[in-house]
Amino acid sequence: MRQLILDTETTGLYPEKGHRIIEFAALEMIDRKLTGNYLQLYINPEREIDADATKIHGIKNEDVIDKPVFAELVEQIIEYIKDAELIIHNAKFDLSFMDYQFKLHDYQPTQNYVKNIIDTLNMARQKFPGGKNSLDALCDKFNIDRSKRDYHGALIDCALLADVYLALTREQISLLADEQNNINSSIDFKQIDTSKLNLKIIKPNAEELALHNEYLKVLDKESQGKSLWLKKSENS
Repeated sequence: MRQLILDTETTGLYPEKGHRIIEFAALEMIDRKLTGNYLQLYINPEREIDADATKIHGIKNEDVIDKPVFAELVEQIIEYIKDAELIIHNAKFDLSFMDYQFKLHDYQPTQNYVKNIIDTLNMARQKFPGGKNSLDALCDKFNIDRSKRDYHGALIDCALLADVYLALTREQISLLADEQNNINSSIDFKQIDTSKLNLKIIKPNAEELALHNEYLKVLDKESQGKSLWLKKSENS
């Protein structure tokens, strides 16, 4: 699967109010490794950039006044993202701008051109419920160096997001690898004779069972209904 770590910078927050994309960036990843293939485009938004937006990404009006407009770049963007899996932090924001501007030029929504879209913000919220899950916060959580990030530029944010995505999914990949190894390996299990052992079985009382069940319910809530232990407990 060809994956693209994608980010955009914009003139403001709301495409329906006339705000537009001024930087598009995507890094290609194959087999969980960056290939060095990337696309970075600066775009003339044909309007002023909000001062508050410039404080975040550092892009000024004079930086993009001589750049191509979106209509000149839309086919290049679509060709680059075509049939890839997109990895975006807070995908709702970036896709709202891309879809809006695609529609303005009679193109289909982003999802019609790609295989899949992964939102790392949603992934982080599931993994760390109730915690701070901004890109900065996740970099700090996973000890990812962001010292070179003076502004929220799209390309540098893609590089940081690539590390965050790998960290978020490293445990999952490790478990899958272990499972595959177990399937492929031939293990000779020997049965242990316990007939001569004086093993004492201690059964939980009603209060302990109730506390255990409450704990399983908390786990089930945090995993959004994916707790196998609770389902097993209810069926037993």
